[in-house]
Amino acid sequence: MKILLDMNMSPQWVDVLIGKGIPATHWSSVGLSSASDMEIMNFAKENDFIVLTHDLDFGAILFVTNGQKPSVVQLRINDIYPEIDSDYLISALNAVKAELEQGALLVIDTKRTRIRILPLGNDYEII
Repeated sequence: MKILLDMNMSPQWVDVLIGKGIPATHWSSVGLSSASDMEIMNFAKENDFIVLTHDLDFGAILFVTNGQKPSVVQLRINDIYPEIDSDYLISALNAVKAELEQGALLVIDTKRTRIRILPLGNDYEII
């Protein structure tokens, strides 16, 4: 499992994830900041990354394209800074690692964590 952080995520997440044993790269280190979400998705798919974002558009792209890859993790919390929510995110990633490696949309918010297996259609909740 290796993570590609979207431009809307702090590059500080890279060090936090790597420190927890999860390979991570920020989009700014591999692509243009002006790249479209579809360009980021294509890069992630071609290079076997899981996209970590705060942006709802990535889930929408999976839905309209009936995509099976890449997996997307949507962090839907107000404070998306690593020093605030890193333990919660790391725990969720580790809990569904196998599903993310196969293809899934993981949504993490303050009340619950939900995962949908790709292509979108099957749904179950992680407590």
